[in-house]
Amino acid sequence: MLHLTDEMPAEQRAGAGRRALITGLTGQDGSYLAELLLQKGYEVTGLIRGGSARSLGCAEHLRGRVTLIEGELTDSNALEGVVLSLRPDELYHLAAPSFVPDSWRHPAKTIEAIACSCATLLQAVRDYSLHTRVFIASSAAIFGSASESPQTELTACQPVSPYATAKLAAHQLTGQMRTEAGIFACSGILYNHESERRPEMFVTRKITKAAAAVKLGLEQTVNLGSLEAIRDWSFAADIMRGAWLMLQQPDPEDFILASGIGHTVFEFAKAAFAHLGLDAKQCVRRDPALERRSEHAALVGDPSKARRLLGWHPTISFEQLVERMVDADLAALRRGEIGRSPR
Repeated sequence: MLHLTDEMPAEQRAGAGRRALITGLTGQDGSYLAELLLQKGYEVTGLIRGGSARSLGCAEHLRGRVTLIEGELTDSNALEGVVLSLRPDELYHLAAPSFVPDSWRHPAKTIEAIACSCATLLQAVRDYSLHTRVFIASSAAIFGSASESPQTELTACQPVSPYATAKLAAHQLTGQMRTEAGIFACSGILYNHESERRPEMFVTRKITKAAAAVKLGLEQTVNLGSLEAIRDWSFAADIMRGAWLMLQQPDPEDFILASGIGHTVFEFAKAAFAHLGLDAKQCVRRDPALERRSEHAALVGDPSKARRLLGWHPTISFEQLVERMVDADLAALRRGEIGRSPR
């Protein structure tokens, strides 16, 4: 394993120097969480794929402020070794393949990367670092074809994809290990959360990037799948703040982190194009080939428990989130940092 350590600036040692381990440091969520923890005085270690010379993705700006450890989600010995050597005060397991369509092409790898990595980390905490508080990133996808909307922590789970099945296995195992092994383990049921750091393959970035491209005359239209699909969108940094709050409670519990408000894909597109003075009806084309094979219950979460017990509230509205993403893509296109939108 590769270790690269740098001391954090003295002004960031305000906390007790608690140690946090983040899997998925280089992604959208990991980068926002690392920023939050560093601000609070944590010593942050991130598990990354490949050597340290590789890009840290969304967390590249944090290079030199965090410790990097190389490891693969599918390498149980490496995961166990990280917990054994670091014995962190808090462990945030965010890393996972997150593009749902890919889970249909590679269901076995999806199960291994999501469910088995979760099992390995929880087992390692039980065996070697019982004081570690653990956050496991679950997903609203576990509810799948649920018969009720909005969903609560008590809603019956009915996953409809290999990705969702893997997330449900990790979610349930977290509760079982909490009860039987006595570890402080929480499952955060995360609904859709976005930012300008969201990968471009996701529909939200496809929309905001397309709106910017049309505004600059680089494109004329964008093709999307189901325009009526409803999602509950929040700002990624808000969701990560909720994850941190979960591990600061006296007792471990599972929480839904969501805005509680559903919007259709077309409403997202309408807000994105309108922000630039454009009409989404003139720019958005529906392509049946891009529609997912199944769209079931409206995935909207009820965040009442998180608001009541964690004091958690979103800081950015849906409209502000969309505008933030559009502005970032517009600026990036002007700088030539991203290419044209895929058709």
